[in-house]
Amino acid sequence: MPDLRIKALQLLTRRDHSRAELKARLAAEAESEAALEAVLDALEAEHLLSDHRFASQRVASRGARYGNARLQQELRRQGVTDDDIAAALPEAGDETERCRAVWQRKFGETPSSPQERAKQMRFLQYRGFSGEAIQRVLRGGDE
Repeated sequence: MPDLRIKALQLLTRRDHSRAELKARLAAEAESEAALEAVLDALEAEHLLSDHRFASQRVASRGARYGNARLQQELRRQGVTDDDIAAALPEAGDETERCRAVWQRKFGETPSSPQERAKQMRFLQYRGFSGEAIQRVLRGGDE
């Protein structure tokens, strides 16, 4: 068990991990499920492992490039609870402003044809921005 704790701490010193992510990384090295859970519980009790902190850091680092839907999907895939996701998403800022910044960097000018408009919409949808934010940006509203 001390070896498992050391391995967990080594992983956590590089970057924060969600509990589910850390559990998956350490599962092969644990002698039992109970031992692994005990190490993870101890790390959480010492505030060394926190899904809320992980979600906040993930949103802060990726929020400028991606919309709320994409951030939610990534965090769910990494085992973060909906409550932690809901608490972290507002930290990214206004989704329309982030969408406008991404659109400005990529395209910079309003679409001249329906095909160009569709291309820009698809790009922003792939990045996880809501339809409402995309419409506001492409309409040029809220400048």
